[in-house]
Amino acid sequence: MPVVDPSLNSSPVAVEPVVAEPTRRPRRRPARADVLALAAYAVLGLVVCLNYWGDVQHRVSSHLPTDHSWFEWLFAHGAYSVRHLENPLFTARQNAPDGVNMMANTSLLGVTLPLAPLTMLLGPQVMYALYLGAALSATAATSYWMLSRHLVRSRGAAFVGGAFLGFAPGIVHHANGQPNFVSNFLLPLIVVRVLRLSEPGRRLRNGIALGLLVAYQIFINEEMLLLTALACLVVLVAYAAQRPRAAGRRAGTFLAAGGIGAGLALLLTAYPIWYQFNGPQSYRGLQGGIFHSWGEDLMAFVTFARDTVAGDVAVEKTIGLTEQNSWFGWPLVLVALVGLALLVRRSLAARIVAVLVVVFTVAAIGPQVRFDGVETTTDGPWAYVPDDLPLVEMMMPTRLTLVVAGAVGVLLALAWNALARGGRPPVPAPRTDGETTGATRPSSPAAGPRRRWLRGIGYAAIVAALLPLLPRPLPAQQIDPPPHFITAGTWRPYVPDGRTLVPVPIPSNVHGLPTLRWSALTGLEFPIPAGYFIGPNEKGEGVFGAPNRPTSTLIYSTMDAGRVPVITDENRRQALADLRFWKASVVVLGANPSEGVLRELMTALLGPPQRVDDVWLWDVRDRV
Repeated sequence: MPVVDPSLNSSPVAVEPVVAEPTRRPRRRPARADVLALAAYAVLGLVVCLNYWGDVQHRVSSHLPTDHSWFEWLFAHGAYSVRHLENPLFTARQNAPDGVNMMANTSLLGVTLPLAPLTMLLGPQVMYALYLGAALSATAATSYWMLSRHLVRSRGAAFVGGAFLGFAPGIVHHANGQPNFVSNFLLPLIVVRVLRLSEPGRRLRNGIALGLLVAYQIFINEEMLLLTALACLVVLVAYAAQRPRAAGRRAGTFLAAGGIGAGLALLLTAYPIWYQFNGPQSYRGLQGGIFHSWGEDLMAFVTFARDTVAGDVAVEKTIGLTEQNSWFGWPLVLVALVGLALLVRRSLAARIVAVLVVVFTVAAIGPQVRFDGVETTTDGPWAYVPDDLPLVEMMMPTRLTLVVAGAVGVLLALAWNALARGGRPPVPAPRTDGETTGATRPSSPAAGPRRRWLRGIGYAAIVAALLPLLPRPLPAQQIDPPPHFITAGTWRPYVPDGRTLVPVPIPSNVHGLPTLRWSALTGLEFPIPAGYFIGPNEKGEGVFGAPNRPTSTLIYSTMDAGRVPVITDENRRQALADLRFWKASVVVLGANPSEGVLRELMTALLGPPQRVDDVWLWDVRDRV
């Protein structure tokens, strides 16, 4: 998580993360370096998504195909909500008739609603691939802005740091089907605003700006906002411990402006947050607190991630059981340690980065220490964290290393900036009151060939550590096209208002990936039972997908076994009862690898089907 100098001076430098006296910055056009940096980030974003664009209509993530389809469905949901002026916090187009609480799921409403016109124009598949690359690039761009305007002088330093913050291995890993974790473009702006709260005379302005940013981020990714808040808290504590007098003088203004920001964010999001925890289909925690066991393997820090040019898929068999959120590779870990050792005595920002790295590395270990794929008997910090602790009850410890990745990105910028300035950190100019401002005295020029030689080694070390981490195009897999019966609208006469189309297999988090896409590709025009989401079980705990009904369980077991079991009258009675519960009008079976056995099963349950267009169809409107 970035540590920034919120100074408003025209010469951004690596100085204290505290607010100086406000000065007015003249408007200026972006420098050529800024334009080149943004163009490079856009190219990187395109490269990451390159395999999708080969056949964007029929390709999904090879690693998380169901997540990919879920987010395509979310873009369709945003467009449907805008087109029909429906409440976007809830939908009955999936998991009919119970529906899905969208605030209690990763719904990306802050993106899908404003982009609804584009989704209507381009379709959810194109919108997904387009947005994924844009989100990666935009995160790198706002990180570059933060670094170049508030932390370092060197545009090269800001470019390197911004590129890592936007395309770190852990971030690119989540691009495999989870665009919410790459949508971090507001986080650098939020950090800057937090650290400017103590700016004299601007508490209202700074508080309002922070409140608006936080409120919007809640509709993008609450978990990343929580990680950012925790990182900011550590930054502020670390600063106060090292500059207690300055922190004490600024505390009043900081708290007042922070109160304004918190109040505004709460005002804007009070109802959606209430809806998330108290609305229909809400839940409390996940069943068994399953996420808490996902700690980071210690070997993961020095291993190259799967989706980098130096990555190896085989390593996942040992330490890749959890998410790849760190995976920095040993060269970068070595460079980061050397950089901290050289900078920490001379730079307050580097010392705060060191605190972030230590705190969040330890916190990410999880309940048990894991090393090279082996779970040891040594307790980790999460062994002492209750599973039902509010706010953190659904957090994965391994994701805390995303904060470490942010701190490493800032460290790279600081190190490059020190090299660009002749190996010396900028010297803050004193104010008359004894504190320092954002303005600086020029540091001494590089002294002779020896210093230039050392600078060359420093640049080469950083580049050598980062080159193996360049992202590769994300792996994609071909998926069967939806039936013409669906895309051509042949289904419309069979599905009246208030009834559902039941696809076979029933969509779930394990089965029925293609049938979940049917809903998205038709713009959610017909509701479907079950689906891919988190909803409550009978105890009010969150579980993945809808509780299986007898017929869906029978369908899944038949697919797994590859043969039809003996069907009894009780099975047929249960099938009709389930279809009645789902308010079914038709049951539809399209082409898929299990088509033969599924047609035999559904025929045994419901009788002979009709062949309509390119699907098998059981019309049950007069039976349920």
